[in-house]
This record gives sequence, C-alpha cells and structure tokens, in this order.
Amino acid sequence: MNSMNPKVDFYFSKAKKWQEEFEKLRMVILDCGLTEELKWGCPCYTFEKSNIVLIHGFKEYCALLFFKGALLNDANGILIQQTENVQAARQIRFTNVREIVKMKPILKAYIYEAIEVEKAGLKVNLKKTTEFKIPEEFQNKLDEIPSLKTAFYALTPGRQRAYILYFSQPKQSKTRESRVGKCMQQILNGKGLDDQ
Repeated sequence: MNSMNPKVDFYFSKAKKWQEEFEKLRMVILDCGLTEELKWGCPCYTFEKSNIVLIHGFKEYCALLFFKGALLNDANGILIQQTENVQAARQIRFTNVREIVKMKPILKAYIYEAIEVEKAGLKVNLKKTTEFKIPEEFQNKLDEIPSLKTAFYALTPGRQRAYILYFSQPKQSKTRESRVGKCMQQILNGKGLDDQ
C-alpha cells in the first residue's frame, strides 16, 4: 500500500461533511498503489505522474472522479457525466460509507482499469472548439464587428470554448445578449473568460 501524503491530510481533517467517506475512499485508492498528491485543493491520485482519480465532495454527495472515465468500460453502469459539456471525466457518487464498503471490489476494479488505460496511453477524443455551436447572439456580434471576430479567433481553443459555453447557458436570448455585451471588451483585450 502506498503511503499517505502529509500535504493531503489537512483535506481529510478539515472536511466538515463526508469525512468518514473520504477516509474510506482514500484507503481504497491507496490500496491500488497510486501516489497521493494535492491538486486543485483536492486529493488526487496519480500513476507515473498522470492523474487517475480525484476525491471531491459536494453538498448532496461525495465522489471519485476518473479523469479519463469516458474510456472505462463501466460494466456496472455507475459512472456519471456531470454535465453534457464534460468530455473526459466521469464520477462515481456516494451518499454514505456503507455504499463505499459494499462497492470496494468494484471501485478497485475501476481504478485498476483506469491505470491500464493510462499505461496504454489512451486519449479521450475531445470535441474540437469548432464543433461547439456559437449562440446566434454572439455570432451576430462577430459578423457585425470584424475586430471582435479577429480577437475571438486569436484566443486559445480552450478560451473560445469557455466563452461559447458561457454564452450558450442562459435560456433567454436577452440574457445571452447581455453576457456577450459584458464580455466583448475582455475578448477584444485578448483575455479569456476567467483572466484578470
């Protein structure tokens, strides 16, 4: 069994919710020989420096997040795609320790499969930015303002995708228009949605 990383201990000790569940998940994962690290403020488990699985908690559940979960066989039908825009990662969710204890052999099988996926060098075929539909309100602005179009297509694909998804979220056209209006200067400045 691989050892616990003291840098990660605080995550488990500070947890107000899911503390028992986190500890159980930690033991299951470490038993599979992965290296424990702290990434994005969460316990992350790696194989030869490649991310395999992460433990994280939410209000309604705690979860194991498999970075390349989309490539796993999911023989038990337990992997969940968080939202339609999540392309590679998949979660297994828990609401109590009993579920984790009962599923221990299955969880280990999924972790070992995820390690094999990594060893084989498999990659998730991600949708290209050009495959995401640009909302009409934003497309109109791109057509009207050549400098905006130039600035937008000069952004990295990830930044373009973030804007497209952000502009697409609202159901109402006027809300989409408002978002586009608020972000135009940021795009013209060559900045991504979350850049300062």
